[in-house]
Amino acid sequence: MGVKSSMMYVAGLASIGASVAVWFTSNSKESAGVDRADRWGIFIGEWAPTFFAMGIALRMEETREEMRSSIEQESFSGSYSEGRMPSRAGI
Repeated sequence: MGVKSSMMYVAGLASIGASVAVWFTSNSKESAGVDRADRWGIFIGEWAPTFFAMGIALRMEETREEMRSSIEQESFSGSYSEGRMPSRAGI
């Protein structure tokens, strides 16, 4: 889908920053007090672990795809480097 692990890591860090910003904004602009500011800050801050977990999962997929393509590239180049066609004995 085009989403990279680095994007998820950035989203996690942005969530932490947004949590602090929302807490300060809510605490200074609303007359509801610190309790409401705490709720807003915690609500936004809870997104960070999800973004980081998604980043880790995407990194694992990216690494698996890189390893698969490098193995395929090695087997392809190894077969043809000797000047002969690859064997189809395993098929």
